[in-house]
Amino acid sequence: MHRKLQSITDKLSPLFLLAAVLIVWQAVVSFGVVPNFMLPSPVQVVQAFVDDFPALMLNASTSLQETFWGMLIAVAMAFGSAFLMDRFQLVKKSLYPILILTQTIPSVAIAPLLVLWLGYDMTPKIVLVIVSCYFPIAVGLLNGFSSADPDVINLMRTMGSSRWQIFCHVKIPSALNNFFSGLRISVSYSVIGAVVAEWLGGNSGLGVYMTHMRKSYAYDRMFAVIFLVSIISLLLMKLVDVLQRVCMPWEAAVQSAPDAAKV
Repeated sequence: MHRKLQSITDKLSPLFLLAAVLIVWQAVVSFGVVPNFMLPSPVQVVQAFVDDFPALMLNASTSLQETFWGMLIAVAMAFGSAFLMDRFQLVKKSLYPILILTQTIPSVAIAPLLVLWLGYDMTPKIVLVIVSCYFPIAVGLLNGFSSADPDVINLMRTMGSSRWQIFCHVKIPSALNNFFSGLRISVSYSVIGAVVAEWLGGNSGLGVYMTHMRKSYAYDRMFAVIFLVSIISLLLMKLVDVLQRVCMPWEAAVQSAPDAAKV
């Protein structure tokens, strides 16, 4: 009973905090502490979201396409480079410092160059999503491959297993936890990367929509986009959690074992 109450409390605590923030926000605007034209109230943001829902969904579909293709390519590139770095030490020594160097370059700084080189269609947005998401996934996979149990690897070698069999049956399962941790970080960056690139131009997308609203001083609609981006990021992170449970069913069994032992 105590465990159930603790679980309910843990789930409701963030909701209570969010409700408190919204109440304070509404009070600050209602009592004129901050001018309404500078900070719209939550009620105004919700109203703007409802009024512009079709336009928001239309622009969100473009941003989600850019996010999907960028994430897909980033995962493929990260998997290939992590495999090569794990397999060949020379590749790791040559490529890993460059990966770290790429993280010192702000995405906002390279976004204008990508638009200049690749145009105003979806291509520069997808490239920026790849740049934003590639590093956490690649590093997670590389650390996961390196954490494989050497005793298990030696046992499989004595049984005549090939390098590919060892990689598939030992290293990939060992890297899944790190992979999903990196993927969870990357999906939160992916939508933001697409929106940042869209700020610089395009035909549609949430970033393009925000730019138009900023020029017309419709800040309630800008906040509606911010909330929509946050919701999309949370849903993508939840999707990663579901995918992790499907790909790693043994993790759920390990976590439920201590609870069963207590009972």
